[in-house]
Amino acid sequence: MNSRPPIPINVPAPRTWDARLARRLVTPLVNTWVTPNHLTTLRLLIGLAGALCLAHGGFAWANAGASLIVLSNFVDHTDGELARIGGKSSRIGHFYDLACDALVTVMLFVGMGVGSTHVGSLKVSPGWLGAVAGVAVALIFFLRMRIEEMAGKAGTKQASVGGFETEDVLYLLPIVTLTSVVMPFVVVASIGAPLFAVWVVVDYWRVARRAERSAAAPAKASETSQMWASE
Repeated sequence: MNSRPPIPINVPAPRTWDARLARRLVTPLVNTWVTPNHLTTLRLLIGLAGALCLAHGGFAWANAGASLIVLSNFVDHTDGELARIGGKSSRIGHFYDLACDALVTVMLFVGMGVGSTHVGSLKVSPGWLGAVAGVAVALIFFLRMRIEEMAGKAGTKQASVGGFETEDVLYLLPIVTLTSVVMPFVVVASIGAPLFAVWVVVDYWRVARRAERSAAAPAKASETSQMWASE
């Protein structure tokens, strides 16, 4: 006899492989005291521990930190899956999840920068480069949250190929630490993250303009109908 709680039939299967595995792991937790916020907090603690390891520097610490970041990225899927199949979704939980995502990602880049070896020809401290990438990522998270509020989750839907999403690139982080290219990675991130942030700013502006036009259309139609009625 299978005592595992059934998955509600109205919940579609996840698109990505890690989310599917996460759903299998959290299904037994549906009828327990464990909430999605508990799993979000676990993800946050693991991610911050990984960032601290990266900030310590050194080959062993960097690889330990990268492994923890990978684990944190996977655990990030468990809270959403538990919320969906357990009917435990909440607005506060959603924003808590987004805040933790932003904090872990920012601290990841800052930690990598602080833990990197300064190159003589580089006039800027690696810690500052990591901070630049982190701030840019924080801006991206904030704007994507605002876009989601205006256009729904479809407006922030990530690209998906072969069961992997854009954010799954973090699973490759151990390759960066194992090959000892943390410093070049931080330099590239300090350039790429701000450029991507500019693109998100443009996208946010476009979505905001569209939302303004959509809000103005019913008001204009109502005004026109009142004019016809008065005539």
